Amino acid sequence: MNTPSERVTSRIGLALAVTFTLCFVTGLISHLIQHPPSWFGWPSRPVWLYRVTQGTHVISGIASVPLLLAKLWSVYPKLFERPVIRSLPHALERLSILVLSAAAFFELVTGLFNVAQNYPWAFYFPQLHYAVAWVAIGSILVHIAVKLPIVRRSLTTKPEPSRRAFLRTTWLAAGVAVVATAGATVPLLRNVSGLSWRSDKGPQGLPVNRTASAAGVLDTANDPGWRLSVVTPNGTKTYSLEELRALPRTSAELPIACVEGWSESAGWSGVSLPDLLRHAGSTPGTPVRVFSLEKAGPYGISDLPGEHTADDLTLLALELNGEVLDADHGFPCRIIAPNRPGVLQTKWVTRLETL
Repeated sequence: MNTPSERVTSRIGLALAVTFTLCFVTGLISHLIQHPPSWFGWPSRPVWLYRVTQGTHVISGIASVPLLLAKLWSVYPKLFERPVIRSLPHALERLSILVLSAAAFFELVTGLFNVAQNYPWAFYFPQLHYAVAWVAIGSILVHIAVKLPIVRRSLTTKPEPSRRAFLRTTWLAAGVAVVATAGATVPLLRNVSGLSWRSDKGPQGLPVNRTASAAGVLDTANDPGWRLSVVTPNGTKTYSLEELRALPRTSAELPIACVEGWSESAGWSGVSLPDLLRHAGSTPGTPVRVFSLEKAGPYGISDLPGEHTADDLTLLALELNGEVLDADHGFPCRIIAPNRPGVLQTKWVTRLETL
């Protein structure tokens, strides 16, 4: 006969497996886009796809927090059972639970700090977060395999009334956590998401993660002698800001979606990258390396794959919401490509090189 805690734990564990799997898969997608192996490709359309996948990543991670706490609460009496270790299989099971709990807490806590853009540690967040994610998902799969007979048995019975109340409270807590924060990604929830970490507040109605001052580019970005260099096998062409503005203009409504989970649509206007490549003597569909005036940090250089350089909606943006780009949004020009993470939408562009 199942104990009430087994029935409750199985239901919460199943929900946690779903949210963690969603979080893992969408996080893996984001990692592959930013560090693509040779076999990986990411489309430029639909323009909103990364907005959805990364929003799902953060929202499912937030939903996992109350679920993980509830699961641990439902099983904590077993942690004090004696003897502590009854056999080798029992010892391995306990060790797997310890690894699972530690990895899950690490992922959720560091993920929340990343959302808040607060990094009180010395390690490089993306690399370690990605590595521990594999540990977490692996330990979850091992745990499910070990507990599968109990889970199957437990899901066929109903929990007692007191345990049903605990389950309802858990679902409610997870729902409140999602609604309170999802406005950063879901515009319809923006007015009710009291803990949403981004809004439309910022220069020209768009949030800013890294300012021009923080990037150390204010002087070089506003230098009248600034020129954009476009390097192709046929040579190098340079463009002043006035010359870029004289080229055919393309405008588009595109979202900017950041790895922290927030996203916002805006009206961008500038030179279509396929048009610019043709004007510089190259061919659309050629991969392009983008260089920023920002020299420090890991995102001063980004690569645009051919899928994006062939898309007319990939812009070298000069204007935002009908105004000249603010310095914090990348003046004199920046890349805005459909369906790309915000960290790869390079600001303060100074050089383009075909690969």
